[in-house]
Amino acid sequence: MADNPASIFFLHGNEIAVTIRLTPKASQNRIIGIDADSEGNPLLKVTVTAVPENGKANDALLRLLSKTWKLTKSSLHIVRGTTDRRKIIVIEGEAARVRAKLEGWVKQNG
Repeated sequence: MADNPASIFFLHGNEIAVTIRLTPKASQNRIIGIDADSEGNPLLKVTVTAVPENGKANDALLRLLSKTWKLTKSSLHIVRGTTDRRKIIVIEGEAARVRAKLEGWVKQNG
């Protein structure tokens, strides 16, 4: 796991973003935790039960994140990686407020 959990969130333009490593066709919808890719960049590992066809896994991912983070699904956007397991998701809203909320979630959920 990455040493600095808060570092999974970063600025993308004027909004907060997070890198996700998504595993579709899993046994459950779940946020596994914070990890790092092969280059040491932090990311959030997530599994969903949906298949990676016709955007079903991406939709399940956005539903899971919006429910978990208590955000509207419409405030989450995949800006990179729609057909890849590695995705960058931007969270709409005032950056400082969104980041504080998400970092608080990380602290509570380790």
